Amino acid sequence: MEADFLIFLQEFIRNDILDPIMIAFTHTGDYGILFIAAAIILVLVPKTRRLGHIVAVSLILESVVINVFIKNAVARIRPYDAIEELERRIGEQSDFSFPSGHTGAAFAFAGGMLFALIFVVKGLTDTKKYKMITLFVLLYSVLLAFSRMYVGVHYPTDILGGMLIGLVTGFLSCHIEKLLYKISHKSTT
Repeated sequence: MEADFLIFLQEFIRNDILDPIMIAFTHTGDYGILFIAAAIILVLVPKTRRLGHIVAVSLILESVVINVFIKNAVARIRPYDAIEELERRIGEQSDFSFPSGHTGAAFAFAGGMLFALIFVVKGLTDTKKYKMITLFVLLYSVLLAFSRMYVGVHYPTDILGGMLIGLVTGFLSCHIEKLLYKISHKSTT
């Protein structure tokens, strides 16, 4: 069924106009550099420091869970190596397929922002601007996830696994940061 979906994308969705767009888009998630840079900037700005801590912790947790443990334990081969008819649109990937690290990082960042919004980081998440940025980051994450299937390097379940892990690490990091924030502010008062 997953193979059928990827072949459907290849046969009916891929085209000369979308290919360069999706290839460029999928590379925006390479090595998590965009998310790491954004987390560093957020940490350096006093007003967004707490959010920076949340997304940084989420990215670290996601990276360890996906890249150190799950990918190596599951060892799922890439779809382009398993599905004879599937052609990849980017270079060969050096690691295993499940779960998607690009998707995991995107949703770790977006999840941190989303759960900061839900559980309220006062003075930041209560603005309309923050809500719009969070929506943009979530949409970007969905498109990045889709691009990984479009270019033929991930199965749909790889994407779902990355999304779930990223959202869970976002949730956990939000609560970790809130707990540490309370502890650090109790000791200074």
